[in-house]
Amino acid sequence: MAARALFSAPPGLYSISIPPLSSLTSRAHRVLLSHHLHVGPLSSSSSSSSRRRCHYRACTDESKGPTSSDSFVLTTPLYYVNAPPHMGSAYTTIAADAIARFQRLLGKKVIFITGTDEHGEKIASAAEANNRSPREHCDTIAQSYRSLWSDLQIEYDKFIRTTDQKHEKVVEDFYARVLDSGDIYRADYEGLYCVNCEEYKDEKELTENKCCPVHLKPCSLRKEDNYFFALSKYQSKMEELLTNNPEFVKPSFRLNEVQSWIKSGLRDFSISRASVEWGIPVPNDTKQTIYVWFDALLGYISALLENGENPDLQTAVSSGWPASLHLIGKDILRFHAVYWPAMLMSAGLGVPKMVFGHGFLTKDGMKMGKSLGNTLEPTDLVNRFGADAVRYFFLREVEFGNDGDYSEERFINIVNAHLANTIGNLLNRTLGLLKKNCESTLPFSSTEAAEGIGFKNTVEKSVEIARHHYENLALSSACESVLDIGNAGNLYIDERAPWSCFKKGGETAEMASKDLVVILEALRIMAVALSPVAPSLCARIYAQLGFTEDQFKSITWADTKWGMLPAGQKTMDPKPVFARFEIKSEEELQEAVSKAVKSSKKASRTQGMVGA
Repeated sequence: MAARALFSAPPGLYSISIPPLSSLTSRAHRVLLSHHLHVGPLSSSSSSSSRRRCHYRACTDESKGPTSSDSFVLTTPLYYVNAPPHMGSAYTTIAADAIARFQRLLGKKVIFITGTDEHGEKIASAAEANNRSPREHCDTIAQSYRSLWSDLQIEYDKFIRTTDQKHEKVVEDFYARVLDSGDIYRADYEGLYCVNCEEYKDEKELTENKCCPVHLKPCSLRKEDNYFFALSKYQSKMEELLTNNPEFVKPSFRLNEVQSWIKSGLRDFSISRASVEWGIPVPNDTKQTIYVWFDALLGYISALLENGENPDLQTAVSSGWPASLHLIGKDILRFHAVYWPAMLMSAGLGVPKMVFGHGFLTKDGMKMGKSLGNTLEPTDLVNRFGADAVRYFFLREVEFGNDGDYSEERFINIVNAHLANTIGNLLNRTLGLLKKNCESTLPFSSTEAAEGIGFKNTVEKSVEIARHHYENLALSSACESVLDIGNAGNLYIDERAPWSCFKKGGETAEMASKDLVVILEALRIMAVALSPVAPSLCARIYAQLGFTEDQFKSITWADTKWGMLPAGQKTMDPKPVFARFEIKSEEELQEAVSKAVKSSKKASRTQGMVGA
């Protein structure tokens, strides 16, 4: 009679029937023969355990990847393609892009990875609902992500799809390593399953009618014979990881969550599905497919492969692993901060340096999500307001790590006040005065103009604070520090009143012309410092100051140093760099929403025709 034990794929509980040792050994032996690898039960002999420990050390030493401080590898989640992207997924990617742009300004060799997670039961169901094959469905939705990232000016370096052949090969190699470590075994399980989460749930966390608390849909009881990953074996190693690397999970309150999960005891989780056909087959057991999370997490590594490279795990790892930063939503923190590092340890690979779990974007106080049907359409926002406004609002108004709520009225008020008024109007009126009194030519260099002026120190201090905030992923505070320069500049020009000083002539007019150069230099520095957040706006500012497109593209953080405007530089005629938006009446808003809905339906029909 089989022994009976209770395991869990946190946060879900399910029962596992473990066969007698003789049966387990024979099953493991069958897998062993197929893989030409040694695998035994968890209670294997000390000599076998010793061999596996040596394997772990060797792989760790040879698989650390580049350790240069000049490299920076960051990732977004690989987004699930059950439906087109919404603002929640766009938010993570905008933040990642801002961080990547900042790191490039510092001179780092950045590899910015994003992509799509395309396997699993939910994908197959979504495809069937749209009368498409899973492949056709994935192709259509993956393209919608690429299109949105283009609209939002996301400059990623790698876009991985988990249906890519190179990814499947990396998954197979990784599975073999974990198998060789003795960390995969076979057993039965039974539990309450949420298809939308692709995860088993604890009864105690469900709503009264046994619905998932995230998607508010019923969980179904399932029983299957699957393969399991021995997560419990890594209890002490995970405790050590968090003790020795307090920066591993950020913000700090997310670290507390992870520590609590681990403290409650790690339990083994299923890494295959017998009932799901749309996925990567388990090596040597084509009746099962690899669990979508065990599959998708490896996209962070397979993405590192260059086109034409030998698609194997070691080649991918040597191209940039481990990652410097995983950016994720807080709802998938457990997968990235508990499952993933343990899996990597099992395969003898280094763990990422940091996992940052940000909060949710909410609408009407509820998390936005495709499964909930209350999404905010990012394409609509970009079409109406432009990429700079969308990027700036969400990075400035949502403290990175916490939840944030969207309001159109607040959106319009913020971008008008900050981008159109504080920055745009300051540039416009300063260039207007320069054109009127100096023929749009700088009469002094910014170094000469700032001699003895305290405003320069204010700018330099704000820039240094902004850099500190960027480095610590405090994106909202970084935006605020840059905007402080604009606020100080408006106060400075109002106090100095150069329009009046020019009328007096002589030395007073000369000081007025210096004041204009000082303000324009501050705006130039703002354009560099804010470029990770609002790149097109900053490019327009640089162009108005008389710089070429190539000069803007070649800027680095060193260009935030005071003194880059030369005497004699010709500026462009003043032209608004950011147009103000008007708050619509209730009737106008309803009309705009109606048009957006019709446009969305038309786009969906078009996608259906393309995918058919």
